[in-house]
Amino acid sequence: MEHWKVDWAHEFRSEPVRFYSEIGSDGYEARKIQLYRDGRILKADAFHESAEIGLSEVPVGSIDDVANQPDFSASSISSEEFERAWRTASWPTRRR
Repeated sequence: MEHWKVDWAHEFRSEPVRFYSEIGSDGYEARKIQLYRDGRILKADAFHESAEIGLSEVPVGSIDDVANQPDFSASSISSEEFERAWRTASWPTRRR
C-alpha cells in the first residue's frame, strides 16, 4: 500500500482542499479522506461512498503525475499519518 497527501489550491467553495489516499498495489484507491474549507472531514472505502466522496473508478497513476498538475501538491506519507487522519474523519451521510 502507498499513502498520499494531496493539497488542491482552488477557490471552489464546495470542493475539498486536501485528500488523503490509500493506494493498493493495483493502483486503485482502497480508502480516501477529503478535507473541506468548512471543516468537514469525510472518508470513503469500498462500502461507504456518497455523492460527496467516493473512490476513484480508474487507477490513480503515479504521485509524480499528480504533483506535476497545476494547483496540486502531493507527497507520500506514512501509514501512521494516514491512519491518524482516518480516525478523525466521518462517514458520508448521504449514500450513492
